[in-house]
Amino acid sequence: MDSKNLRSWIYLCLLALIWGGSYILMKQGLRSFSFWQVSSIRMLTAFIFLLPFAIKNLKKLNKKTIIPILIVAFIGNLVPSWLYPLGQTKVDSNIAGILNSLVPVFVLIFGVIFFKKKTGFLQILGVITGLVGAAMLITKDNVFGFGQMNLYALYIVLATILYSININQVNVFLKGLTGLEIASLAFLFIGPVSGSILLFSDFTKAAASPTLVTDLLCVTALGLFGSAVAVSLVNQIITRAGSMFASSVTYIIPVFAIMWGVIDGESLNFVQIVATFIVIAGVYLVNKKKSTP
Repeated sequence: MDSKNLRSWIYLCLLALIWGGSYILMKQGLRSFSFWQVSSIRMLTAFIFLLPFAIKNLKKLNKKTIIPILIVAFIGNLVPSWLYPLGQTKVDSNIAGILNSLVPVFVLIFGVIFFKKKTGFLQILGVITGLVGAAMLITKDNVFGFGQMNLYALYIVLATILYSININQVNVFLKGLTGLEIASLAFLFIGPVSGSILLFSDFTKAAASPTLVTDLLCVTALGLFGSAVAVSLVNQIITRAGSMFASSVTYIIPVFAIMWGVIDGESLNFVQIVATFIVIAGVYLVNKKKSTP
C-alpha cells in the first residue's frame, strides 16, 4: 500500500470514529434542545470554525463551482442536519448509525442513473441486500409487520439519500478543490440560515433543562468535529479516492454507533442484530470490485 492509499485509509478510519459517536452527541443534545436547535447550533459552530478558511478561499467560487457548492451546502449538509436529529427523537442512536450504512447503496444508484457510472451483478445484489436489511430495522421486532413501522427511521433513510447525492456531486464536479475548501465554502452559505433559525427559536425547554450546559457542549462538539472536521475529511477522501471508497466509511460507523449506544444504555434485539449484518453485507457487495487477473 503506497503512502497515498495509506493516508486515505487513515482518513476513513478517523472519519468513522468521529461519525460513529455523532449519534450519541445528537441524542444528548435532544435532551435540552429541539431537533431544529440541535441542527442550528451544530451548523453555526461549524460555520464559525470554518469562516477564516472560507474567506481565504472565496476566490475558488466561480461559475463552475458555485452550483455544486450550493448542493453540498444545502442538500448534503443542512437538510440532513435536520433529518438526523428529527429521526433520533424516536430512533435509537445505534439504529441511526446502522441505517447510515445505506449511503453507498444510494451513491451507486445515483451514480448509475445520473452520472452514467458502470455497475455489475454484485453491486446490484448489494443494493437489494442493503434495502432488505434496512427494511428489517425500520419494521423493528416484527419483520413482516409494516403496520409497526417506525416512520421516524425514514427521515434517516432520506438523509442518506441526500448525502449520497452530495458525494456524487463532490466526486464529479469538485475534484479540483481540497476537502477543507469545499467544506468552508459550503458552510459559508449554511451559517446565516442556521443562525436565523436559532435566533427565532423557543428556548423555554432548554432554559428549564438541568442538563443544559452538558447538552450544549455535546452539540457544540458535534458541530466542531461531526461537521467542520468530518465534512472536510470526507470531501478530501472523495476527491482523493473516489465516491465509493469514501462512502464505505459506513462499514465502520455501525460498529462505533452500536458501541456508543450500548455504553449509553441502549440495546439491540436479535432481529436488529441480524439486520445489522445484512445491511453491512449489502454495503460490502456494493463496494466489492471484480478482481482482475
